[in-house]
Amino acid sequence: MGPLHGLKAVEMAGLGPCPLAGQMLADLGAEVVVVERASGGPRPHDVNNRGKLSVALNLKHPGGRAACSGLIADADVLIEGFRPGVMEKLGLGPADCHAVNPGLVYGRMTGWGQDGPMAQVAGHDLTYLALTGMLGMMGEDGRPPVPPLNLTADYGGGTMLLLFGVMAALWERSRSGAGQVVDAAMIDGVSAFSGLFRMMSAQGRWREGRARNLLDGAAPFYRCYETADGKHLAVGPLEPQFFKILLRLAGLPADHLTDQNDPATWADRSARYAALFATRAQADWIAVFDGTDACVAPVLTPAEAETHPHNRARRAHLEIGGIVQAAPAPRFDRSAPADPAPARPAGSDTDAALRAIGMTPERIAALRADGALT
Repeated sequence: MGPLHGLKAVEMAGLGPCPLAGQMLADLGAEVVVVERASGGPRPHDVNNRGKLSVALNLKHPGGRAACSGLIADADVLIEGFRPGVMEKLGLGPADCHAVNPGLVYGRMTGWGQDGPMAQVAGHDLTYLALTGMLGMMGEDGRPPVPPLNLTADYGGGTMLLLFGVMAALWERSRSGAGQVVDAAMIDGVSAFSGLFRMMSAQGRWREGRARNLLDGAAPFYRCYETADGKHLAVGPLEPQFFKILLRLAGLPADHLTDQNDPATWADRSARYAALFATRAQADWIAVFDGTDACVAPVLTPAEAETHPHNRARRAHLEIGGIVQAAPAPRFDRSAPADPAPARPAGSDTDAALRAIGMTPERIAALRADGALT
């Protein structure tokens, strides 16, 4: 049933990192009820809402707010991704919710955090990432920084920080019996990732700017190269014992190992390696390095990743509702979760969810007639 079987969570519908957090809770067996603005039709493509229940409530209506409060009173966790103050204006802020459920873990997801001069300012992954100092380190020297999709701040610094905070608060509740608010800000999450770079900078091993350092594409042994067929290889043998294997299998000079980490050699060697890797197709190079510790991998498209032998062997992707998507992660040897169900139509579980918290069919019908249920 999954390691989170028995955990109940309410998710306020939104976009981006909060829905992924709810998906991951549901993937591992939690009962996640999404509070949505309106009912809707089938949506099997909505990966982030897989495995969840859906209720549609009019939160501007007193009856809709009361119904939502009832769901929250029965939950272990609430997660929301609105700007600071929105939930308070709805009458569903932390004080309101803890009044009906003192043990509630109230997870709040924002880009800038719940306080500070930018707390009410709009933003996206790119703008949050910019303020951490990390975006300025990504991309080519002499060119603007490159957006790393929206994986870094939204999902790395956001979703994962929120989930970590919620799990930590649940652990603390197991001892204190009390709930609390988790303030998960994307800028905090990304900043938490930066320890290695701050250490290297303090040691004088990291230079400001882009593509000038060990891990940012400057090193010839840690970057991507184009192959003869227009595809690419990810080449990353940082350690000397792995770099030695790369040199031998690629037919490169063995003495490159002696000054591997000398930045003065990197530009010329990057050009030399690029010319070499451009002489053969991606598949040919992978055949050369397959099964070795040279730390070389093909740069795949998402569709290619689905059929890669390693991903297939680990069942890394599932087809759910006709859509290929990532399998639940991480893996568990004793309490493995079932495969997720497709996203349900918005509002399809409104009646069942309200009956589960003790509301009668007559009361539900009255709320629907009054416009509290959408």
